[in-house]
Amino acid sequence: MSAGSHLGVSREEDGVVLALLRNPPVNALSRAVLSELRATAEALAHDPEAHAFVLGGDGPNFSAGADLKEISAIRPEEAPAVLREGLAAFRALAELPVPTIAAVHGLAAGGGLELALACDLRIADDSAKFGAPEVGHGLMPAYGATQRLPRLVGPAKAKELIFTGGLVPASEALRIGLVNRVVSGVQALRAARDLAHTIGQRAPRAVRAAKRAISDGGDRALGAALELETQLFVQEIAPSADLAEGLRAFAERRPPKFTGR
Repeated sequence: MSAGSHLGVSREEDGVVLALLRNPPVNALSRAVLSELRATAEALAHDPEAHAFVLGGDGPNFSAGADLKEISAIRPEEAPAVLREGLAAFRALAELPVPTIAAVHGLAAGGGLELALACDLRIADDSAKFGAPEVGHGLMPAYGATQRLPRLVGPAKAKELIFTGGLVPASEALRIGLVNRVVSGVQALRAARDLAHTIGQRAPRAVRAAKRAISDGGDRALGAALELETQLFVQEIAPSADLAEGLRAFAERRPPKFTGR
């Protein structure tokens, strides 16, 4: 597991991995931050002991987005390479085989919003604000918001948020389906960790297969997506020791002891 000066990574029970952005004062997504995030995600992708991943922000904000001072110093000919670096980090997070949860408090704006969108689930506290302010700086979202946001909240609402560059509070984010849950107080991280531990206690192979079926099947025709679901069940679930243990535990009326095999 990789960790650096801008990303604190720790491992908890139930196979839960916690990462906190640490780039004060607003956890701006500098190239160094994104490099550490990519390295962590790539290591986690090959970790059979990891069952869930929680991403939060240290300090008063999740992330206010890209480091605009850093961006202003980039020459036009350097922009494609820098953009690809960032996209690789977001892709590594989005393609993790384990469930990922963003714990959002304070600002999740610009790249911070896109970082939350790259996770499977989003838990916010009532201090959270979400937005895509790039057009107000002469930019456009370029780390996934133009594609992931419409898939989550619908094209019309995504266009409104991106075209205006405005912020929406946690309550509105919940109403439009941008977040899964809003908790009171500064409790987003605790709620996200609790959810991750619940997931971590489930059969790991089953959870990973279900995530792949949902993620890979979403862009396929229904028939092809159903075939993918069947293939995953036959290849990953039917021969697993966890399936036998789950059925045995149910019959014996006891909690199952999953091993991920």
